[in-house]
Amino acid sequence: MGTEKENKKLADCAPEELCPVRDIMARFGDKWSVYTILYLGQHGKLRFNELKSMISGISQRMLTVTLRSLEEDGLVSRAVFPEVPPRVEYELTALGRSLLQQLLQLSDWASQNLEQVLEARQRYAKKA
Repeated sequence: MGTEKENKKLADCAPEELCPVRDIMARFGDKWSVYTILYLGQHGKLRFNELKSMISGISQRMLTVTLRSLEEDGLVSRAVFPEVPPRVEYELTALGRSLLQQLLQLSDWASQNLEQVLEARQRYAKKA
């Protein structure tokens, strides 16, 4: 059960309104965005193909869509260098680094509680 303040934030989100929690989670909560933010946070500036090789299973199209979305929301910056062939580098903005800190906290929680989650899944599977 959340605090009264947390419950009020969630209750204030009528379905027809733009709910900050729903909007942010829908936009940044997908696995490709999370992986992209984590890898850029770990490595700093990366070129497209470097990032693509690090994110197992992502297609070129999905990485393009993800990077554009993160850039649109101000989390990633894209720098194009006038070379032949053109060099493009991506890195987290200050806003992106602030989100990275939250993702790292979630990652820590997941690491600390993985065993309990796996045990709960096993218990649930036995009931089903």
